[in-house]
Amino acid sequence: MTACLSLPPRHRRIALLRAGCAVLALSAAAPLRAQEDDAAPYRLSPIIVDARGAADDDAASVVAQELWVGGKVATSVLDTPASVSVITRKEIEARAAVTTEEVLQYSPGILTDYYGTDDRNDYFLIRGFQATTYRDGLTLGSMRGVREEPLAYDRVEVLRGANSTLFGAADPGGSVNFVTKTPRFERFAETALTYGSFDRGAATLDMGDVLDAGRTLAWRFTAKVQDGGLEYDHSRDDETFLMGGLSWEPTADTSFDLVFDYLKRDGTPNSGGYPLDRDYDRGDFFGEPDFNYHDVERRSVTAMAEHRFGGGLSLKGNLRYSRLTDDFGYVYLYDYAGRTGDSLQRYYFGTDSRAEEVIGNVLLQYDGQFGTVDTSTVAGLEFREASTGSASIYGSAASIDLSNPVYSGGPADPYVYGTTDSDYRTRSAFLQQNISFDDRFIATFGLRHDWMDLSSAGQTYGVAFDDSDDFSETTMRGALTWKVTPEVSSYLSYVESVAPPTIGVAPERGQQYEVGVKYAPSGLNAIFSASLYDLTKKDVTIAVVQDNGTIERETLGESRVRGLDLEAKADLTDRFTLIAAYSRMDSEVVEGTLRSGTSIKGNAFATAPEQVASLWGTYTLPGAGTRGDMTFGLGLRHVGSYYFDAANTAKSSTATLVDASYSYAFAKGTEVALNVSNLFDEQHVVGSGTADYYNPGRALSLTLRKSW
Repeated sequence: MTACLSLPPRHRRIALLRAGCAVLALSAAAPLRAQEDDAAPYRLSPIIVDARGAADDDAASVVAQELWVGGKVATSVLDTPASVSVITRKEIEARAAVTTEEVLQYSPGILTDYYGTDDRNDYFLIRGFQATTYRDGLTLGSMRGVREEPLAYDRVEVLRGANSTLFGAADPGGSVNFVTKTPRFERFAETALTYGSFDRGAATLDMGDVLDAGRTLAWRFTAKVQDGGLEYDHSRDDETFLMGGLSWEPTADTSFDLVFDYLKRDGTPNSGGYPLDRDYDRGDFFGEPDFNYHDVERRSVTAMAEHRFGGGLSLKGNLRYSRLTDDFGYVYLYDYAGRTGDSLQRYYFGTDSRAEEVIGNVLLQYDGQFGTVDTSTVAGLEFREASTGSASIYGSAASIDLSNPVYSGGPADPYVYGTTDSDYRTRSAFLQQNISFDDRFIATFGLRHDWMDLSSAGQTYGVAFDDSDDFSETTMRGALTWKVTPEVSSYLSYVESVAPPTIGVAPERGQQYEVGVKYAPSGLNAIFSASLYDLTKKDVTIAVVQDNGTIERETLGESRVRGLDLEAKADLTDRFTLIAAYSRMDSEVVEGTLRSGTSIKGNAFATAPEQVASLWGTYTLPGAGTRGDMTFGLGLRHVGSYYFDAANTAKSSTATLVDASYSYAFAKGTEVALNVSNLFDEQHVVGSGTADYYNPGRALSLTLRKSW
């Protein structure tokens, strides 16, 4: 155990990483030797080793055996008492995923892209609820509305289910953690040129090297420039992304990473929706070309430091500063059932917002042995200071003739219905304790307390407000893992969450009970998992009609979902890779009322399909003679039907979509890849209200990639 605790920080050369993690393989093999030689009982692998995923080669395999999540949980996926998925760099590139929605769409329990052409944010639900996003274990907070750039990350980690004990205020559906690319202590470079549907072209670069003879300093530079459009008329999807990093490792026990990144998007937020009466072409546009903008600019600086004192004691610190401007405006349709004629009413909507945030933590970890018991303790302090400001506009726009659209321009004098300036201050203390005993059992316990202060001032429809509130919330988690064999683990867990609070409203709380089993067969790079869960969201604030006819907000709602998640990721051979996922959910509103006073007790959740399944496989045909390797990929995504609204009045259709890929390595380090999403251009409604929104249509991309 203590050998692994001296692992060097992540992103050293692969040979060094494999050597540093060799003790894990030895400990896994120890039971076999014990059976053969009647040697002393074997020791379990360490419970927590914050190698930040170093034991995995994210660029070479779709299978991850290690988990990072900011060093707050066990690195071994097999021993983590939770339902987790890791989407590696290889999987992201193989599927040519360029949005978070595309990255997540082959993972169980997740529904993505349910707002169709509304591209303001990354839209996804986990187990029927909202989820919270993190970067390197720190919440994105006021930055969470930005569409993340997958090129910036080595991997994306998903923990399904509520877990405020690890992360603080969090939505009950789960957590999505982006792990930032940092310098590697080797020379490398990769460039790519991509062109595809909607005249979208992009150039990317990722390169780095060692700076000094002593190999203590390394740098990395990552960039992307994109120009193009979206699938509807009068759209654009332009982006500039720059990221630079510097790593300093003066000793094997000390590391420091500094990363700066800049993201600028110049796009369009929405097609305006499509009328409800029939299917329309995805290319149709019923908004306003001169009033359809989405401008995003974000700057972030991140510092990550770690020092190992020896004797099982280590100290880690993380700090991030971010600044954001996010402005959008568009015109959308207002349709209704039974409408006659081709003239349709429209409204305009928009928000100019800014945010500034600093967040950080300090983690003290101690790993020790006491006879036959191994322990790992992580104690931490976390803080967050954030300020946001926004001004929002809304009003009636000129109607449009569906049969002969004539654009009239945006509002000349838009009505600003609301302005808000808010401040957030959070202080947190937490403790995570893992104890391994009897060579087969791991007990996990977590406790966290968050102190949150909120203030907000502004006006809504001419009514001024100046409010503040403070919250003091405690959450806990507990789990027991049973190592049935070195290859099979099972667990039982209980976790809690507290959703990010709102002034004057009690925070919504989540509770989840889960039982699961995982299998990582020896001799095969694969992991299989299954979990059953019961997830409840309590203290939901709902509209309730009072005896005198007035409508007031009361905290008494409750929602619950029970389900099954299955996942398999395997490099079945050196040629054949398979990813499979299946989820079944049974959602129910236990207590709830619409603003009209109508009870929705017993209804299913909106946007929560009973079944979601996916399958992705690749097969590589080895090169022969002058011909290089060819890799063929095929994927299936099945989404069951779900209700569009809480009242359960309208429902989507069941849909199955096909994705495909082909790549050819025609020279050393050089390949060309063709990816097609929604191969057969299947079209269905994914969201419906005042207008319909369709799933993304067929899109092709051709990429030329060179690495050395």
